[in-house]
Amino acid sequence: MGLSSPDDAAVWRLDDTRSLVVTIDFFTPVVDDPYDYGEIAAANALSDLYAMGAHPILTLNVAAMPGSLPADIVSEIFRGGATKVREAGAVVAGGHTIQDDEPKYGLVAVGLIETEKLLTKAGALAGDVLVLTKPLGTGVTTTALKNGTAQEEDITQAVAWMKRLNDGALTLALTAGVKSATDVTGFSLLGHAMEMADASGVGLRLYLPSIPFLGGARRYAEAGNFPGGSVENKMYLRDRVQFEETIDEYNQLLLFDAQTSGGLLIAVPEKNLGTFLEQAVSNETPVWLIGSVEEGQGIRVKDRPFEGETPEFEDLGKLWFSS
Repeated sequence: MGLSSPDDAAVWRLDDTRSLVVTIDFFTPVVDDPYDYGEIAAANALSDLYAMGAHPILTLNVAAMPGSLPADIVSEIFRGGATKVREAGAVVAGGHTIQDDEPKYGLVAVGLIETEKLLTKAGALAGDVLVLTKPLGTGVTTTALKNGTAQEEDITQAVAWMKRLNDGALTLALTAGVKSATDVTGFSLLGHAMEMADASGVGLRLYLPSIPFLGGARRYAEAGNFPGGSVENKMYLRDRVQFEETIDEYNQLLLFDAQTSGGLLIAVPEKNLGTFLEQAVSNETPVWLIGSVEEGQGIRVKDRPFEGETPEFEDLGKLWFSS
């Protein structure tokens, strides 16, 4: 699996049962603290492996740093990345650094998978339930930080979610026999969802009131704190997404918001949804049921809650959303 498909990582078959999964991701700072930046960048790169069903084993640092940047700041960025890699059960085995005018950091990440458990964007089937594992809004929140208008508690919440690994979400997916997933990053929820719809030959229906957002996201949206990528996402996809008339421009743009280290979007077979939710509650892994897979093409966004949410799910969503 490589250039011919829109998936999150390359896959190389090793033998009859195992495959290597390989990806790379890096970006400029989205927060002020260098250690947090390192952790976020590493979690973001590792997310591509989890989205494919793989467990990380090996990483390489990829960095571009200004020569004038103090060594202790560079060290903190690398330390943050190494901490997150170690949390994932993998190792940093080296890397490559050059000088550049603006800091850039990330990872080459390598994982292992049992080939039969591979997750792709092409495996969603009509009737599957769409689950999201992190709230949206990191794009508008970090842009507000850059603009000097973000509140400290909102940044704290955003950083905590961006640093969170998607390993727990992967465990749930594998337990429930999931075949299709992707991670939500710079192409936005709607962008990555559209990739899933196209690859699977299906349509998707999303329910706006059931989609979680970070505290302050709507306020930052109304103040115009959208990164350039969010506007580009909407321009690219606007003709393929149908919004219910009652959904205003700000909520539409929030669904196009370019995310950093977002959650997994998982298509859960309806017959396995009970097992998936029970395991989520048992493992204290946050999940939100946000939509469904249907026959057809494109995406329709409704202005009503998703039907069929269980009390356990609602309690879990409130727990993680409030924290």
